[in-house]
Amino acid sequence: MAREYRIASGKQGKSSSGIDYASELNEQQYAAVSSRFGPSLVIAGAGSGKTRTLTHRVAYLIDHGVDPGGILLLTFTNKAAREMLERVQQLIPSDISALWSGTFHSVGNRILRRHADELGFTRSFSIMDRDDQKSLLKEVIKDCNIDIGGRRFPKADLLASIFSLVENTDESLNEIVESRYSHLEEWMDDIARVSKGYRKRKRETNSMDFDDLLVLTLKLLQEHQDLRQLYQKKFRHVLVDEYQDTNKVQCDLIDLLVGESQYLMVVGDDAQSIYSWRGADMSNILSFHNKYPDAEVFKIETNYRSVPEVLELSNAAIRPNKQQYTKELRAVREQGMTPALVALDDPSLQAEFIGERIDELIGDGVEPDEIAVLYRAHYHSMEIQMEMTRRDLPFQITSGLRFFEQAHIKDVSAMIRFVVNGRDEISFKRMTLLLPGIGAKTADNLWLAWSRSEAGKSVDVPKSFSETLLTFKLPAKAKDTWVQLCHTLDELAPDGVFQRPSNMIFSILEGVYQEYMSVSFDNHEHRRNDIEQLMQYGESYEDILEFLAQLSLMSAIDGDPSEDKKVEGGVVLSSIHQAKGLEWKVVFLVWLADGMFPNGRILESDDEGMLEEERRLFYVAVTRAKDQLYLTYPMTNPKSYSGDYVTRPSRFLDAIPTEMTEEWKVSTW
Repeated sequence: MAREYRIASGKQGKSSSGIDYASELNEQQYAAVSSRFGPSLVIAGAGSGKTRTLTHRVAYLIDHGVDPGGILLLTFTNKAAREMLERVQQLIPSDISALWSGTFHSVGNRILRRHADELGFTRSFSIMDRDDQKSLLKEVIKDCNIDIGGRRFPKADLLASIFSLVENTDESLNEIVESRYSHLEEWMDDIARVSKGYRKRKRETNSMDFDDLLVLTLKLLQEHQDLRQLYQKKFRHVLVDEYQDTNKVQCDLIDLLVGESQYLMVVGDDAQSIYSWRGADMSNILSFHNKYPDAEVFKIETNYRSVPEVLELSNAAIRPNKQQYTKELRAVREQGMTPALVALDDPSLQAEFIGERIDELIGDGVEPDEIAVLYRAHYHSMEIQMEMTRRDLPFQITSGLRFFEQAHIKDVSAMIRFVVNGRDEISFKRMTLLLPGIGAKTADNLWLAWSRSEAGKSVDVPKSFSETLLTFKLPAKAKDTWVQLCHTLDELAPDGVFQRPSNMIFSILEGVYQEYMSVSFDNHEHRRNDIEQLMQYGESYEDILEFLAQLSLMSAIDGDPSEDKKVEGGVVLSSIHQAKGLEWKVVFLVWLADGMFPNGRILESDDEGMLEEERRLFYVAVTRAKDQLYLTYPMTNPKSYSGDYVTRPSRFLDAIPTEMTEEWKVSTW
């Protein structure tokens, strides 16, 4: 496979700028930083000083006569670009303002601002954000005059996600819909019409979306040899951060900018490639040597973050993966606490244990913001959020909105609230606005009709909602779904008697809301999981009024979703995807049960590549811990519609020798 670079004996002294690279870097870092000008791949393990290596390489180039204006540093976030530039400026006293550093999108924007006229745009083109994109797509959908026949056509937000995947992968629109959105195949021809119309309207309005900043930059360089040579001559050295996260467009763009000089250094870690679902292609890093056969490969394996016990577990966890550059993280820190493996009776006890242990840690002097609870999916955090709230422990959510703030939870709650309180205008309108063909004016008219009806005036729950609601005048597009909604409302309170909360939620989900989610959100399966969690939560309530009161109280604690919820010094609750690149003294990794982590859909698909990505996600999670690591899972997982069932501990735990963890026995906490 790739050739590994052997560290030359003898270290050089200080540079002309006064930087003593040999003493400031460890041997592996120094080997990469001081390597010859040419193609090179740096495999930088978690916590190994990747940023330090990359910024010292930039300084090294400038120190050896490279003009800063001839250096291009590509990153994935503006924050990373700013941080690297600041570090380089601290190392090099000279002016480096000519150096190009930024995200792929920002660099694409700079190039297009100079040459957009070559592609049929003016240089003053507008860049659309997601809301702008949705608005334009809605206009295109309207212009296409699509005959929906009472069915739900995919929402603009979902179409934007689909079109983005087409642009960022090597797959066609047909392939994307077939493989990822098979429930939309009946709309394939219409989706293709919208896609074509969307591209046309962008040109007409002189507007680009974020994907265009990459796709059109690549198109520009592919089709215009003079411009391609111009930028290849300008950028004598190209450096790329987080190379394992590049998609096909980004990888092709890098190759075009580098050209024949091949003065390219890419830095990344294949073991932390976890974004295939948004187009990232790990084969870019694994096959780097195929494109650049003369490339030198460097491994940086000294970890400065974690105690040895955490690193030994991390190395064992990733070892079963076949598609990888093998490496072994080594600790510089002294011995610490053995990671704890904690099996709990059920999800509630898991949350209780985590809350109690966090309380103790804070009491022992650990700052709350040095503690993180990580999970595979956002809905795994519900019980933990509630437990933290009950204990009055400060916390912040980085994986999304707090549980009871989420739109889909509020949608389901609105239907229940209306059934319980027929005078609830806000809930009625929120419910009706979910239907196709109903806008604010129609919702107002429907509410007026309801509030004037005998059922709407009554203080009692009607024996049949549909008896009244089905008499209302509806737009043709909404008629079929309106009928289904009315019958669903009847199911929530048959003959005026309320069902149990969990049964109400189930009826809403299966009756109307599952279909709505499937054409509205690209993550509809995660949202269904959230609603199932709400259903499970509702199992502990017989009285719907008590259940709704508790939801209101939890929402009031959560506060206004428009406000910044982050609590200074609060414990972090985060999905693992959101936690990549971060670190904490104490990490709780929860819901380590097959079907939860690894994800159930991936287990059912029997896709070895996807399972390896799940294992990389597990590796990312455990390498976030500096001092203490807790691995927890519930031994049973109650489901409101199927009863308790025994879980199987995550298969990722099978790769970890028993001596690498300490089993904590917790029956009652």
